[in-house]
Amino acid sequence: MTLLSPFQQGIQLLSENNVAAARELHPAPVLTPPPSLYDRFCAHFAYVETEDQARAIDDTLADLAAGRPMDRLVCGDVGYGKTEVALRAAARAVSSGRQVALVVPTTLLAHQHWQTFAERFKNLPVRVGMLSRFLSRKEQVEVVAGVTSGDVDIVIGTHRLLQKDVAFKDLGLLIVDEEHRFGVVHKEKFKKIRVNVDVLTLTATPIPRTLQLALSGARDLSTIETPPRHRLAPRTYISRFSPKVVAEAIRREMDRGGQVFFVHNRIQSLPAMENFIKKAVPEAQLLVAHGQMKVGALEEVMEKFVSRKADVLLCTAIVESGLDIPTVNTILISRADTFGMAQLYQLRGRVGRDRFQSHAYLLVPGTEALTREARERLKALEELSELGAGFKLAARDLEIRGAGHLLGHRQSGRIAAVGFDMYCRLLEEVLQESRGRSVEYKEPDIVAPVAGSVPPAWVPSQAERLEIYRRVAAAASPEELGELEQELSDRLGPLPPRAKYLFELGELRVRLRRCGVKSFHMKGKQVFIETFPGDYELSAEFMATDGMVFTGTHSFQFSIKGSWDDDFGPLIELLETFGSCAVEDEDELSDNGGEQDGALLAASPEGGKVAK
Repeated sequence: MTLLSPFQQGIQLLSENNVAAARELHPAPVLTPPPSLYDRFCAHFAYVETEDQARAIDDTLADLAAGRPMDRLVCGDVGYGKTEVALRAAARAVSSGRQVALVVPTTLLAHQHWQTFAERFKNLPVRVGMLSRFLSRKEQVEVVAGVTSGDVDIVIGTHRLLQKDVAFKDLGLLIVDEEHRFGVVHKEKFKKIRVNVDVLTLTATPIPRTLQLALSGARDLSTIETPPRHRLAPRTYISRFSPKVVAEAIRREMDRGGQVFFVHNRIQSLPAMENFIKKAVPEAQLLVAHGQMKVGALEEVMEKFVSRKADVLLCTAIVESGLDIPTVNTILISRADTFGMAQLYQLRGRVGRDRFQSHAYLLVPGTEALTREARERLKALEELSELGAGFKLAARDLEIRGAGHLLGHRQSGRIAAVGFDMYCRLLEEVLQESRGRSVEYKEPDIVAPVAGSVPPAWVPSQAERLEIYRRVAAAASPEELGELEQELSDRLGPLPPRAKYLFELGELRVRLRRCGVKSFHMKGKQVFIETFPGDYELSAEFMATDGMVFTGTHSFQFSIKGSWDDDFGPLIELLETFGSCAVEDEDELSDNGGEQDGALLAASPEGGKVAK
């Protein structure tokens, strides 16, 4: 793999961001089909739209008729009706004479979407095709030919749709389901396709960086938070793996006439797990499925299970994305501690699709064998079992891992090379420049010897802790921070040391922004300050500070006498004597930086020494 310098990576990012900018300026056909045809399609929806679902549909249809390429992200919990939004958008596109492509991450999900779309469009002159390994080579060639000629109006498939031999006659809408499951190479191909095509992205587990791109203006965002009628929240249990737990969970579901998913994500040991389940519950009919099975065998297994010819499906995580089998209302996940939070959330979402109470068992070898992060992930999933918990879980995942871990070397793509905040800034700059505007950020970079957080022992509710982080990060003045601190003290008692540091870092950030400081680095007893270029006047009192040394036109350093705890007060007093601010419009400065909720959270709640 060729290594690129940070400069080259930045240039490539700007090039990629130009895709978003080009979409902003590129005209798109206005999709306004004959009302009768679209109304006939909507009439076949068997349910009543929820309020959020109806709003998401209206937003999507408005985008399709806006005359510019749509790029909308629809976030909704598992089973909340995102597929219907995609169906309505597809109906609008094909009714206007355009083709539709739906790209999904797994073969099973492609097959299920194909069945859903074919059923909904069966009474209309619309041909729905599928491209996946479930089809023979001859069948794939026929579908590709239909896509090229325009005979296939809607094609649903895996990454097979992105291969070079697939050429569309008139692609109007690209729908991407579970975008976070695709790799970097596939996303690069999405970018090439989507310059002049309407794009609709569906996700059940909003990833923080995906949401940030939506909030930055590159994407429009719709959320579906209203649960379907009669939907019951799942019950989640963390249990030590044992024959008794497995047997009781499976028998309880079988006694009420339901089916069970048993997820074991290691193909090599599936036979051993099969024998274990048969011994624990000998009366249960068992089927096995995994991604390395031959196409015909996998399809046969899934058809048997859907037809209720088995009680338990022992499988890998291939059932994670989008499968909708209402009769399955219990899931057991072996070695749940090895899964990520989003993956566990998706797996839990495979049950409870009907009005029956669902159960999810997170099976672990024992809490003493778990890492701290694994324990917190599982605990968060157990706590957040209410309907619509996807956003809260994503935020909790960020709190557990910390911003640095989230955006560090383990992330794919070039964001890891330049930093997530820089990526979003580059994107915003390109978008604004394409509109003839300029963007200038005045958010200080802070490196301090302390890290602030809200200890769970002080604020047990994770939702309340996240709200405190948000309010501290969004504070525009020391007075606002002081009021919040007093409110928390009155309600919760004295601030613990780490919470005190959180507010001190917040006050420091606010005052540095006011003074036009670009970076504030404290190393030992030395403080290094660099200001943004501009006209400012240092006060005589500030310049008379002991040990003040100017190291450049816009940079200087000085020494403190003791520790952070001893010198924070004098440091704030010193900043008050800084002089005239480099940026006169304080409200504009607040607008630029105050809404970056993640700014202060770079001081990881679990530790670390960097706050930005």
